Amino acid sequence: MRTDRKLAVRVVAGVAIVAALAATAAVFAGASQGGVAGAKKTMVVNKKVSGKVTFDGIWTAAEQSAFEKVIKGFSKQYPKVKVHYNPVGDNLPTVLATAVAAGHPPDMADIAQPGLIKQFAQQHKLKPITYAKKTVQKNFGPAWVKLGSVGKKLYAVVYKAANKSTLWYNVPDFKQAGIKSGPKTWSQLLKDATLLKNSGIPAWSLCGASGWTLTDLFENIYLRTYGPAKYDALTAHKIKWTDKSVTKAMTEMKQIIGDSSNLAGGRSGAVQTDYPTCVDDAFGTPSKGAMVPESDFVGGAILQDTKSKPGSGFNAVPFPTITNNKADSSAVEIGGDLMVAFKDTPAIRAFVTYLASAKAAKIWAHIGGFGTGNKGVAPSVYPDKITRATESPIGKAKSVVFDMSDEQKAAFGSTAGQGEWGLFQKFLENPSDIKSIQQQLEAAWKAAQ
Repeated sequence: MRTDRKLAVRVVAGVAIVAALAATAAVFAGASQGGVAGAKKTMVVNKKVSGKVTFDGIWTAAEQSAFEKVIKGFSKQYPKVKVHYNPVGDNLPTVLATAVAAGHPPDMADIAQPGLIKQFAQQHKLKPITYAKKTVQKNFGPAWVKLGSVGKKLYAVVYKAANKSTLWYNVPDFKQAGIKSGPKTWSQLLKDATLLKNSGIPAWSLCGASGWTLTDLFENIYLRTYGPAKYDALTAHKIKWTDKSVTKAMTEMKQIIGDSSNLAGGRSGAVQTDYPTCVDDAFGTPSKGAMVPESDFVGGAILQDTKSKPGSGFNAVPFPTITNNKADSSAVEIGGDLMVAFKDTPAIRAFVTYLASAKAAKIWAHIGGFGTGNKGVAPSVYPDKITRATESPIGKAKSVVFDMSDEQKAAFGSTAGQGEWGLFQKFLENPSDIKSIQQQLEAAWKAAQ
């Protein structure tokens, strides 16, 4: 998850969902606190394990406060272990790389790039967390264990996750166009887009200036068209970017971006609009576009930046199905925060295992601005109806894939103006020559290796 996207998650999801969703509790009933309270009643205090744990993380502001509550919960269970959280912010990958190279990394860290975790593991800088594997397997499905593994060893726990297979829509715009609910299928999505255009409102509000939003759109289309196995193959470059499957997915993407008149601000406007401006455009007054295809954190941006209300003003549905294959349709793309350890002590083992537990997940899930694949977190724990709708699929999904561009080397997958970001922006500017864009993507991948 890159810097600008992290900022969106940190500020918007952390502040807006925690504060603004609390203000709309009259609209959607709050969740029961039974999960957290129940954990307190059954808590076993362990005074045998002692020591210190230093932890470098990206979370600041409201998210730092939430994670410190998680640490507080751990401290009640392990009173002789002191966890020191260091809020590094968006420069965490650089800070970690420098610390690791100098030989003084923190005990633990939160890393959002699986590619960086793989790099550290292959350099023997990370410690395997096989001692927590039983707890991880108990609370997470096989797909989540795979996401935290390098080779056959477990190196990370995907503690916090964002559902990227989400479509947000403006409820009044839909009503004006005669559409009763969000689309469930691709054909219905395209039909709704036409109805919206005919009603006088562009169907799409895109944040093309933030290139990662375009890669997210492509990734969801590819996942829904070909399923998780082929998605993983393209991620690993076992399938080239010139492959006919990429051609088909980009052709489907063209059905969204191909009509300039159905994009808020037209084609030039879509390319120049960043995140979260496209969200403001879609859910502000007046609305400039009816739909935003992006992650669960869009809800926080709507509440922070607009007067739109959950349910009556905005809503969300899973990214529409494209094939009739249930496995392809139920798979979820995520971004996430993976907990890793650079050292191995009893205190670190205790904290890693705790973070893999349902108790640790429930604390933050109840606060809001949090998603997880932990099966021990019931939907009722989430603080509002829309959060339950966007986060529940993460825990229920049998197939989970990580953001494809986040798994690439930065020069190809996460650098502004070049690689995937730059070439998908080029595709948005001129979607007429798909094969040329594919050839450039393949060349950019090779150049980044």
